[in-house]
Amino acid sequence: MPRQIVINAAPYETRVAVLEKQKVLEILIERTHGRGLTGNIYKGRVTRVLPGMQAAFVDVGLPKAAYLHGSDLYQELGDEFLPDEVPGDGSPETPPGLPEDKHAARRAPIEERLKKGQEILVQVAKEPIGGKGARVTAVLSLAGRHLVFIPSSQHVGVSRRIEDEAERTRLKEIVEAERPADGGFIIRTACEGLAKREIQGDIRFLLKLWNRVVRKSQQAGGAALLHYDLDLVLRTVRDLFTADTQRLVVDNPRDHQRILDFVDTVMPRLKGRIEQFEGPEPIFDHFGIESQIAKALDRQVWLKSGGYIVIDHTEALTAIDVNTGRYVGTKNQQDTVLKTNLEAVRTIVEQIRLRNIGGLIVIDFIDMDDPADQRAVFEALNAALSKDKARCKLLPMSGLGLVEMARKRSRESLMQVLGAPCPTCDARGYVKSTPTIAYEVLRRVEREGALNPTLAQIVVRAHPAVVQFLQRHEERTLQGLESKLATKIVLHGVAHLDEGRYEIVGVEAAA
Repeated sequence: MPRQIVINAAPYETRVAVLEKQKVLEILIERTHGRGLTGNIYKGRVTRVLPGMQAAFVDVGLPKAAYLHGSDLYQELGDEFLPDEVPGDGSPETPPGLPEDKHAARRAPIEERLKKGQEILVQVAKEPIGGKGARVTAVLSLAGRHLVFIPSSQHVGVSRRIEDEAERTRLKEIVEAERPADGGFIIRTACEGLAKREIQGDIRFLLKLWNRVVRKSQQAGGAALLHYDLDLVLRTVRDLFTADTQRLVVDNPRDHQRILDFVDTVMPRLKGRIEQFEGPEPIFDHFGIESQIAKALDRQVWLKSGGYIVIDHTEALTAIDVNTGRYVGTKNQQDTVLKTNLEAVRTIVEQIRLRNIGGLIVIDFIDMDDPADQRAVFEALNAALSKDKARCKLLPMSGLGLVEMARKRSRESLMQVLGAPCPTCDARGYVKSTPTIAYEVLRRVEREGALNPTLAQIVVRAHPAVVQFLQRHEERTLQGLESKLATKIVLHGVAHLDEGRYEIVGVEAAA
């Protein structure tokens, strides 16, 4: 089904929405002051080896030491791969600083493979979440548009989504012919149908990138960042802008040009689908995205039938409860329950993707006595999750109507990105964080000025913490907005306002 990608690129924050039939499937957010680490490659030094946990901690120059599990030193790589996944697994030779006998190393415990003070190259596999440091892997990978290069492998694998055997063989032969002796590749779904020269171009690009990492590693004296993954705008183009994307729309002229330049190099045939948004209203308002983000932070989500689901987050798991609500059905209770549960399945999967909920998830469906109904709901859930790129593991429905599932977590959830622990309930819940509210204010100011170009002033009344954040961290952004809107922006801190509330008033020029 045709998709649209909408990018809102502001100086302080980039937001990406993936839409299908005007419904937001996925939201990605990257803030200038907190850019993600996943995919970054570091030269690190082992600080502790924990035999009892078969793990180690590695100093890579971040505030907290990174966590390296023994399973992330070496992992077998089969012929099949999850669709489009950039794995942390390979059929590796010896990464720098590790024992040379790879077969012996696979069998040996971590304390025989790593020593305190040893230098090692690692790559961030999971962002630091909460109080935990980043999780890293010693099996490095570099993602291109069509291929993934694994320096420690000698294997060529193909995405499962490429199903035609003749095409799989053709692609493997092209890549194998160009593969260096000390590197392997994964052929991504985007590679299907490509001409030989395009594939060769991606190989050359990735090998050049890896050689640059090696040179920086040799020059670095201690813990150091060797490779910074692309920012969110170009990662979106690389990973999400595929042939089934109808169009990509961006509101920032500079990023529009960056995207055009990038696409011109790696996938010129899609260049005609890139648009710069120039409407008077903010781009996320125009596409109806802003309201959908607001709903994605709600605890309760209504179903079209009148039923609803409730999503609760705890430190250990996410619980999702299904209720019939106002829906009473037209036939009997069994039919009503089945229809509500089936409708809830679609909404649950949509919300899991939209909110990027990871870890352990427990779904409490409405009780069903008929085993056939239970199977129908479970199969519908399994089918809906098959479209999710994040790896999911689903357990059969229990006798109490509970379904347990685990979803791979590689970055913070939408609630963690936009929220902060609630200060009035001993951090048992989440409220919008000060930066999130401040950036809402900036977007509201921009909207007010764009829709009312004759304003002399825009007055913002907000909690002092929000005003202080804007003055301290976004002074240049405010100056840029004043210049763009030709309007003075006045900030007033109001102590009696709740931090989540603010007022924006436009003042007309004197006649």
